[in-house]
Amino acid sequence: MFAVIKTGGKQYRVAANDLLKIEKLEAKVGDIVEIGNVLAHGEGENVTFGAPFVDGAMVTAEVVEQGKNRTVIAFKKRRRQNSRRKIGHRQLLTTVRIAEILLGGAKPSKKAAKAEAKAPEAKAEVAAEAKAETAPKEAKAKKEPKAAPKEEAEAKAAPLFKAPKGEPDDLTVIKGIGPVAAKDLAEQGIVTFAQLAKLSDKDVAKIDEHMPFSADQIKDWREQAKELAKK
Repeated sequence: MFAVIKTGGKQYRVAANDLLKIEKLEAKVGDIVEIGNVLAHGEGENVTFGAPFVDGAMVTAEVVEQGKNRTVIAFKKRRRQNSRRKIGHRQLLTTVRIAEILLGGAKPSKKAAKAEAKAPEAKAEVAAEAKAETAPKEAKAKKEPKAAPKEEAEAKAAPLFKAPKGEPDDLTVIKGIGPVAAKDLAEQGIVTFAQLAKLSDKDVAKIDEHMPFSADQIKDWREQAKELAKK
């Protein structure tokens, strides 16, 4: 025998011993819950439909697990409005095992109470399913180990060059270097005209790769720095 039930705004076709994930129910694991919204029931070709529900019909189920569904991300962007919105939702779910389909106002029998004995088996099924879903993620995490936060911070903080001791020069004297560019160069250890003047082509390529300056800009600054370093 099967029945069509409505719970959490959704409809499900169920039969005895079916394992089902539905919208969260306020119940503890092992509790027997009663679902009275039965839209139809039948066996084979003999089906009875309700209007909208079948009078006296009820489905009982045992709560196997309380959990959550996968996270759903909703992203909305408005063109030319500089407006973006990202929302995540993770639906709460209850896993139940259908115990009985009751008709004509019948009350739950001992079979519903005995359903507790099946709980470990159902929990094992749910655990196996969850493990299968998380296995690929765990394998990927093991395959691609993440660098330690401390190491990442150190690598990010390390300047490209070692700043010399003594007073720094005012690099903004060089045409093309403003206060922002001078600050960026100082953060990478370049603070004097002599340093700029002695940059090799390899150093220029390194700056071009790691900083927002082109090789032509740096070479032009190098030529100007050579003249200023002589003074």
